[in-house]
Amino acid sequence: MNKTVLRDRYLNDAVTTVSPAKLVTMLYDRLARDLATAQHALVTGSFDIASAQLLHAQEIVMELRSGLDPNAWEGGPGLASLYAFLLTELISANIKKDAAKVGECRRLVDPLRDAWHQALAHLNSQEWPAGT
Repeated sequence: MNKTVLRDRYLNDAVTTVSPAKLVTMLYDRLARDLATAQHALVTGSFDIASAQLLHAQEIVMELRSGLDPNAWEGGPGLASLYAFLLTELISANIKKDAAKVGECRRLVDPLRDAWHQALAHLNSQEWPAGT
């Protein structure tokens, strides 16, 4: 097997075997990385790289939105609205090649990513009864 096939299998296994909370943190981590890379690429004039990263960021936001049940908790509708706003801003940033708009998205995403990491750490620190 070649390295690409092994890498793809490893990544697929890594994503399909984690808890939902861990998957959300992985998505937020990748979203933050995509936004940072896109912003830097826009500033340096690497528009093809920026576009690819912004398109991937849009896919992640759509995935986060599709996994959200807005009725599950009182903050759900607000988070759904935030995802819709982020998607609109990312599309606009890509069309206009606007690094500042990407920066605004980063300022919204980074605290959410941090909150998910804190929640995951809290979940992981809980002691579960034997057999669960």
